[in-house]
Amino acid sequence: MPHSLTPRDKGNLPALSAQPLIRLDAYVADDGSTVVNGHLLAMGGTRPPNEAILDAVAMFARTLGTPVAATVIDRSVRQVARLRVHPDGSSRTIGEEEDLPPGRERTTAEEKAFPPLARVERIIQHAQREELHAAFVLAAALREHLTLRRGAEDELSLEARAIEAYLAYRRGDYTTSTGLALTVARIRCGSDLHRAVPEVARATAAWQRLRDEAQVATRGQELLHMWERLSAAGLLREPSHHAMAQTVRSRIERGSPYAGTPAPAAALTAAQVQVAPEDTPLAPTRRGLRRFTRRGSRSDG
Repeated sequence: MPHSLTPRDKGNLPALSAQPLIRLDAYVADDGSTVVNGHLLAMGGTRPPNEAILDAVAMFARTLGTPVAATVIDRSVRQVARLRVHPDGSSRTIGEEEDLPPGRERTTAEEKAFPPLARVERIIQHAQREELHAAFVLAAALREHLTLRRGAEDELSLEARAIEAYLAYRRGDYTTSTGLALTVARIRCGSDLHRAVPEVARATAAWQRLRDEAQVATRGQELLHMWERLSAAGLLREPSHHAMAQTVRSRIERGSPYAGTPAPAAALTAAQVQVAPEDTPLAPTRRGLRRFTRRGSRSDG
């Protein structure tokens, strides 16, 4: 069951020592599921995500008695917005120059308020209760915000992506799981081959469930190259890993009008540094964008 965000629950409040400004974050998934500070909001009816976000952030501002900043990643419209919300409920979008400076200072303030590891624990709790939709949306929100702050190759971003890939697999969304897991494996292959082995294995496990032949072929070619690279480095020490590599090769060779010669190492190495589609920078909202701007004295409803 989704959590309602209640500011009277001190566990949901940001650390007051997070300076220089209390910073929250929000996320809207493609299906409209809305997350504020690692909590999935119970929307009810046809309440728009932007209104739910503004009401939730305004509750924090009133409880804390100070203006609150929020970064909103909205996948439904492919935008990122930075907001300032006041205790009276008024809000406006702000530009990069009005916000905390980019880089470490902003990242530290955001993550000091709501530590990523606490969010991971909540995701795990949802998964253990078989609340897989909630767990998946929360994992996506965490991965999106960590990637925005730290970049796709950061250790925390990679761990969040791996969790999201696992949850997609649990939900039976093997296409999404394969894409996420392959991104983790690709980055690991470029930075630490020893740590790449289990990630390539996880990506292969998801890939084996794919049924779309074009996906099977294109994803399989990349996996095969990864396994060959790991083998050449002498890192396939487990029989199960040799078996997985052979499974990829056999499936590609068996079947597919899309199969061909594996791409050369140089081409795939270049691909390793490409940004994953879900990490493509989103367009910032214009200042004063109406859906995140409102007058004060509004009820939370």
